[in-house]
Amino acid sequence: MTDNSAAELVARARRDVAAKAAGNRFLDLLEAGELPRECLVRLAAEEYRIVGSDQRSFALLAARFPAPPAGGLFLGLAEGEAQALTLLDRFAGALGKSEKNLSEYDPHPFAQAYPAYLAQRAAFGTSTEVALAMLANLEEWGAYCARTATALRERYGFDEEAVGFFSFFAESPPGFEEQALSVIAAGLASGDDPVEASRAARLLHAYENAFWDALVDDLP
Repeated sequence: MTDNSAAELVARARRDVAAKAAGNRFLDLLEAGELPRECLVRLAAEEYRIVGSDQRSFALLAARFPAPPAGGLFLGLAEGEAQALTLLDRFAGALGKSEKNLSEYDPHPFAQAYPAYLAQRAAFGTSTEVALAMLANLEEWGAYCARTATALRERYGFDEEAVGFFSFFAESPPGFEEQALSVIAAGLASGDDPVEASRAARLLHAYENAFWDALVDDLP
């Protein structure tokens, strides 16, 4: 497999994700200033579990695939999740919640489908599956985080420090796309199944949508 093959796989996966893009009721309500504060607490608490799980998933991937380029990519992602946890604590603090409050929160099953699937792929999947899934979904996830940060500032009066978690994820890490593309190319060259990788990208996107839906599924 060539780098062109990897780029073509990424392009197809991104088209699949774009074709399945749906509305985001959570963000619609947030941007209208109509989201109850309890839903912001729910967002912080669900993310607390997700980020902690994702950090361990990426660390496992770095251990399973330590050679470059995969090892560096996954280790960097694990380190990014650790940084995100610190930023999330500031958001929780602005909501008047502590880490203990977040850890005691009873999570919504569908909000946790995303990290559960990522953990499954971290344990049993290929480096190509995870790299493609992350890369294909990165633009939408980043856009959602950017919208969240803006709405929290403009509609709910949070300062930049409080929304730093969302601003952090609004931008992809420097060099991430190039690294992920290299991981995909190397994985394909070693025999990773491109069909399974595309399937992983589609499933991860569906579970991300389930996360946002779960945040408001009990609202009228």
